[in-house]
Amino acid sequence: MTNPLDLPFDVDEMLDGLRPWIETESPTFDAAAVNRMMDVVQHDLAALGARVERIPGRMGLGDSVRATMPHPKAGEGGILLLGHMDTVHPVGTLAKLPFRRDGGICYGPGLQDMKGGNYVFLDALRKLLAAGIETPLPVTVLFTPDEEIGTPSTRTLIEEEAKRHKYILVPEPARPDGGAVIGRYAIARFNLETRGKPSHAGWALKDGRSAIAEMAKSVETIEGLTTDDCTFSVGVFNGGQWVNCVSSVCTAEVLSMAKTQELLDEGVAEMLALNSDKGDVVMEVRRGVTRPVWDPGQPGTMAMLDLAQQISREIGFEMTGASAGGGSDGNFTGFLGLPTLDSIGVRGKGLHTLGEHIEIDSLVERARLAAGLYCRLGA
Repeated sequence: MTNPLDLPFDVDEMLDGLRPWIETESPTFDAAAVNRMMDVVQHDLAALGARVERIPGRMGLGDSVRATMPHPKAGEGGILLLGHMDTVHPVGTLAKLPFRRDGGICYGPGLQDMKGGNYVFLDALRKLLAAGIETPLPVTVLFTPDEEIGTPSTRTLIEEEAKRHKYILVPEPARPDGGAVIGRYAIARFNLETRGKPSHAGWALKDGRSAIAEMAKSVETIEGLTTDDCTFSVGVFNGGQWVNCVSSVCTAEVLSMAKTQELLDEGVAEMLALNSDKGDVVMEVRRGVTRPVWDPGQPGTMAMLDLAQQISREIGFEMTGASAGGGSDGNFTGFLGLPTLDSIGVRGKGLHTLGEHIEIDSLVERARLAAGLYCRLGA
């Protein structure tokens, strides 16, 4: 039998396949755009002979795609390839960040986070099928539309699907040293609203009470709660409609990262303590979606890491494993105690920026890693 690590992965072929994925922009809040991306993915999966299901979106968000790969035990629990197809980049970003190759680097919106990783893990399945190599366990693919906003509409879908499987692979971007993630910190989101008293800003300024001013004061308070182990960041701030009106409503969104459940609980309590209906401006704090702490060191995950390290050495690189900040859907499966290996996707830098790019050499490296995992998990 052909060694899966020796499959004929071709960089140019992979970049050609990736281009339509990247040039189909898919920001989370644009359900139609996300669904165009799911159309592309659905076609590629169907071309591999997979049984593909389109799961309608909820909450005004895009659809999910679930595919059962060809296998004698297709449909039974085995390996779940879990990834998201939404990005933070609005439609039109390609004008500023086009898909382009520059030496050993390739640029594009969503290329690192996480279309590149999704593609190479799918390409590994493509090459295994073409070579007639049967994996010990059947593989199911689940691509979702809302990870970048905390997975509010598909968490249940992910958890219920994951529970059917023995192993979960999440090809989020590799850590800076190329290592995998074997645990993740908790992520909590909060929705804030201040409500003041409107007045004409030029004629009766003193009669108004500015919701914007009150929210602005709160930004320093909130971000001042940050420690090395529990951070707070105001990432969205909206207020006012007319410059000649004292603002009556202002909204904001806060993201908190905590390394332990205890710190998360303390942070939630500190945020909710900001609720106030005293004084001239009301402050309302509502808790949003949360990613639970995924504690490192779980036996099933550590066994997966050990296998990945063996494979990586054969390929020619060392793979480390560590906990990390920055949430992913691996938080959910890891929290459930399911063996999960996260951040095994492509290497790169600049995710969520106009400099987002990948190291082209990592495409083949990670495809070989994927092929090895598919063929040795459950063997």
